[in-house]
Amino acid sequence: MVAEYSLGQPLDTVPRGEIVKRVRLALIYVTIVVAFGLYLMMSWSNFTLFSLQMQQNPLLAYLVIPGLVWVGLVLALTAFRTIVWFRYRPEAPAAYDEAPRLTVIIPAYNEGKMVLNSIASIVENHYPSDRLEVYVIDDGSKDDTWTYIEQAVAAWPDRVTAVRFSKNQGKRAALAEGFKRARGEIVVTVDSDSMVESHALLAITGPFRDAKIGAVAGKVAVYNREAGLIPKMLETRFVLTFDVMRAVESSYGTVYCTPGAFSAYRAEAVREVLAGWQNQTFGGVRCTFGEDRALTNDLLRAGWNTHYQQSAVVQTIVPTTYDRLCKMFLRWDRSYVREEIRFMGLVGKRPPVARFLALFDRLTTNLRYPLSLLGIVAFFALAVTTPTLLLRALGAAAFVAVFNSLYYLRSNPSLAGFAHCIGFSFYATFGMWWIMPYAAFTVKAQGWLTR
Repeated sequence: MVAEYSLGQPLDTVPRGEIVKRVRLALIYVTIVVAFGLYLMMSWSNFTLFSLQMQQNPLLAYLVIPGLVWVGLVLALTAFRTIVWFRYRPEAPAAYDEAPRLTVIIPAYNEGKMVLNSIASIVENHYPSDRLEVYVIDDGSKDDTWTYIEQAVAAWPDRVTAVRFSKNQGKRAALAEGFKRARGEIVVTVDSDSMVESHALLAITGPFRDAKIGAVAGKVAVYNREAGLIPKMLETRFVLTFDVMRAVESSYGTVYCTPGAFSAYRAEAVREVLAGWQNQTFGGVRCTFGEDRALTNDLLRAGWNTHYQQSAVVQTIVPTTYDRLCKMFLRWDRSYVREEIRFMGLVGKRPPVARFLALFDRLTTNLRYPLSLLGIVAFFALAVTTPTLLLRALGAAAFVAVFNSLYYLRSNPSLAGFAHCIGFSFYATFGMWWIMPYAAFTVKAQGWLTR
């Protein structure tokens, strides 16, 4: 039992560690508020500059005014996200004695020994063994992956079942095979390069007490964070993506993507959409990746809610080099483009409040891409007469990086992580800016890229 302390409790009865934690969080909150105020002041300063420039060159108004309107939307969205995020709490885990029958699917391709570690993290989880079955689907691996899968079957024959494809058919086909065989009320998908933490299965099944929930996203952390600077930076990106963004999305039952690394689905819900999901096409081309976001969209279209469970944690291996990092983000961004287009076609089926918040979120978020192009044009137009604009732009970029990193500090009070979060902001801005435009122009490409 975790001790809880009320705000009105005398400080001499509160452990020193708890006092330090409270002070640290209070400082973070104050810093966020002050930073937000500074951001507003900076925006007003830039607005004043742009106003003077527009008086001299009226054509700039067509470039600057849309950007200023968008900044206002971003500020409103940021305020909403911050308030909701502060209020977010994970759902209680499922009770051990009342845990639902569970099927775990692990698709594997050329994963080697890591697949055995992944399987072990499942069968050794704190979950009733008589209500747990595991299907490991070898998607035509060409290395020794099957050997390790056989070792798992020999070690846990009562819970682990192996399926081997004669040739590679893709992750979606492997998952579909598992979904068809599943006998559990809840079906969990876990990547073969990932390991779930000891109480994660009970945690991820907890939200299904709500009969409207069709899928639950787990929290993804970086397993190999000590393998280099890139994994350390990605760890901070994952914190912002899951602890902040998906926590907010969960508040209105519309988590846009339940990640393949670790998610749970109501079996009944999956059966409703399985055929269409398995045979999905886009622009006449069969879809071979982005299966997690596609399945989430299908469930939302069918009327199910999607949820985020912060206490259900999985550790996954991430790229350690620039080229593999870019390939991973390219795959993600291609599916992002495709599924954002699909989401705009289904958002009208969401309940009124969820529909409004989702539209506000997605439109404000995605407007940054065309407005970025307008911003570049405006920047070069203004830079001719305002040499200090470059310094202002770099200062604004630094401010945004620091501001975003404050959210990381609240989730994980680490100065090293804070620095890595700022570093990744600049790394992505100047080293990975090309990925989204390229993904948009090659959205029909089918290659997996990182296998």
